[in-house]
Amino acid sequence: MSLPNTPLHGTRLRRTLWRGGRVLSPTSPDATAMLVEGATIAWVGPDAEAPAADETVDLDGALVTPAFVDSHVHLTGTGASLIGLHLAGLGSAQAVLERVASFAASLPAEAVVLAHGWDETTWDDPALPTPLEVENAAGGRLAYLSRACGHVGIAGPRVLDAHPELRALDGAEDGVLKRMAHRAARGHLNAAVPVPQRLAVAQAALDRAASLGIAAVVEHSVPVEADPHTETEFTGLVGLGAEPGNPAVYGWWGELCAAEKARDLGAHGCGGDLSIDGSLGARTAYLRGPYRDDASTRGARYFTAEQVRDHLADCHRIGLSAAFHAIGDGAIAIVLDGLDLAERAIGLDAIRHARHRIEHAELLDNALTARMVHHGLHASVQPAFDAAWGGADGMYAARLGRDAALAANPLASLAGVGVPLAFGSDSPVTPLDPWGAVRAAVHHHNPSLRLAPTTAFTAATRGGWRALGIDDAGALAPGMRANAAVWDLTGPGLPDLSDPQGPSPRCAMTLAEGHLVYHRP
Repeated sequence: MSLPNTPLHGTRLRRTLWRGGRVLSPTSPDATAMLVEGATIAWVGPDAEAPAADETVDLDGALVTPAFVDSHVHLTGTGASLIGLHLAGLGSAQAVLERVASFAASLPAEAVVLAHGWDETTWDDPALPTPLEVENAAGGRLAYLSRACGHVGIAGPRVLDAHPELRALDGAEDGVLKRMAHRAARGHLNAAVPVPQRLAVAQAALDRAASLGIAAVVEHSVPVEADPHTETEFTGLVGLGAEPGNPAVYGWWGELCAAEKARDLGAHGCGGDLSIDGSLGARTAYLRGPYRDDASTRGARYFTAEQVRDHLADCHRIGLSAAFHAIGDGAIAIVLDGLDLAERAIGLDAIRHARHRIEHAELLDNALTARMVHHGLHASVQPAFDAAWGGADGMYAARLGRDAALAANPLASLAGVGVPLAFGSDSPVTPLDPWGAVRAAVHHHNPSLRLAPTTAFTAATRGGWRALGIDDAGALAPGMRANAAVWDLTGPGLPDLSDPQGPSPRCAMTLAEGHLVYHRP
């Protein structure tokens, strides 16, 4: 596969003909070539009919598809999981402590140890390491280890001693912190990390995204009172996405009734990870009934329907879309109740055209789904959640019971009645892996909730753009934005996704808005 003799990273080639491959185009089923002019696809068709160009890229038989959009990421956390301390995949508390100790051994004494990704539901013994064990493994340093879900963590004793107010917050339990205590603890420790260091870590995440055929990511940032630098970090992340060598970054600012601030910060929308509830793993997702493995709780509810209504009104006043993190059926009902209240003042047509969205939307029945259709909501979903924790024997079954677990993440039910889907990873909760998301949707644990490969692929590509209100992207056709990925694949159409554990195609090149953001050496 050959490129013109020009500098590569970030280059927007002039009038460039990509030829000699297979182009997955809705307007030209037999296309083998594509002409890109600036940031736009100018022509698609067979090689023999290709127009003249300034540059030519020989595809050498490779497949060209629309590039992916990851509709829910946390760039700084993702970068840290790639180049720093990450605890995913470890099989015990002892393994976590050993990983922390190994990492901390090379750190200066004043360093703060922050890590993410442990999941006790995959351990033979689910007992957590104690806060003192965590601190000792970190060599006595300030230490905080977040669970895979991002809604609970373990704080070393020094963290609680340095910030004694944490003990009085909702969710503080002897160093294992949930809800507001968890959020405050992370804010205090993140505040010690300079913004340039955070952005350097986020750049590693964008590099990884580009190498996977991702042309755009949707960043979900939440301001934390204990960290005074979150606004600066957020504008820096959006700025990284504006650089020609990177995938685009569309930011959501997760603060209640702060649409004007979100606009001024360069956000695409207000909300996103504006959390109505927490997570199933932490038992803080808000349910309409009790948890199966802890009947004393229904989870955590952070906002009311009236606050949802007010947030929607604020967003409509400024002209931004709204989004809400809602996992449990109780939380989703709160969002929909808020929309019902807002409809009286804003009007149904305005709501339907605003492309508001629910992030995660995991536990839905037919009535809740019908209400999503009524309001024209998009569902920003993570098929990898079902792959990781769904099924009859997974963590969701332990938390909810077998039947409810198999009904979770009802992708086919949503798509079947017209709820638009956009796929994301929630990285670092699950890794950046767009083909993995498509495969997980095709192989949902519940056969009745599986998507066809083309439907799943569309949700991972064009669905992400549509959820952002961008309709001229996500397909390889004249007049569309030039966001494309080149894959080492032969044969017609999409890759074979019949094996749920099959390998993902390798990306050779990624084009974002006409800029070459990745080229495999």
